[in-house]
Amino acid sequence: MGAVLSYLGSILSYLFGASTAEEDSALDGQPGVTAFHSSARWQLHFNSIKNTTQLMVIDFAASWCGPCKAMEPAVHAMAAKFTDVVFAKIDVDELRDVAQEFGVQAMPTFVLVKKGNEVDRIVGAKKEELQRKIEKHRR
Repeated sequence: MGAVLSYLGSILSYLFGASTAEEDSALDGQPGVTAFHSSARWQLHFNSIKNTTQLMVIDFAASWCGPCKAMEPAVHAMAAKFTDVVFAKIDVDELRDVAQEFGVQAMPTFVLVKKGNEVDRIVGAKKEELQRKIEKHRR
């Protein structure tokens, strides 16, 4: 049985690429915010959460976006505060298909998802509004 699991793990690593230090891990050593650099890994993560009642906050950003960078400390603080909420970060330049799927047209865009459906959206660097909407939808 162990050999079979090891073999399946090898196949998955081959198909989706070996995990890197920044893939599927917390950003900057901060717990709670996971950056995705592969559409396949994102889809696996999204599918694992979409059938739960857990709130997911998807931060659509770009490395060149000043307001996105300004929001990072606030997003990390919210991830530390709201440990029952899943925080994901998508770089729109890396995962254009995911950004298109969610209809992202400006950065930063925060999409709040519950049970696989969008329940709210914030466009722009609006810390207080993001926190209010997380508090509203996390229950």
